[in-house]
Amino acid sequence: MIDIKDKTYCPTLEEIGRFINNAVFLQFCAQIKAAYHCTEKIEFSSCSLKNGWNVKFKKSGKNLCTVYPRDGYFTVLVVLGEKQKEAVEAVLQECTPELRELYDQTKSGNGQKWLMIDIEDREEMYEDLFRLIEIRKRH
Repeated sequence: MIDIKDKTYCPTLEEIGRFINNAVFLQFCAQIKAAYHCTEKIEFSSCSLKNGWNVKFKKSGKNLCTVYPRDGYFTVLVVLGEKQKEAVEAVLQECTPELRELYDQTKSGNGQKWLMIDIEDREEMYEDLFRLIEIRKRH
């Protein structure tokens, strides 16, 4: 088992998947790579709040999302800026009440909302996440 906070060893995507111990993680990675023809970049973050290895998915230099490994689940950060605001708010009513509440409660800073979405399964929140990533990609 890897130590997700060990800066001296960069884990593979599969090792991160074993650390998370939830099959949805590797399914998410495969789906995002297939849908957006993007690649993952495994990076170490020294941020005190999210210290450890994370996985960034980028397309044409734009960060689509960042995945933070957890025990049994993973957290996906999607940064939504002014360019995405109108499109996101147009689809919010189609999203889960949990995502709408998260969006409403997330404070804006510098015209951006940094949404931290916990994913444990492939239910509605998973689908909502892909809606946001699609908007992020297009705008």
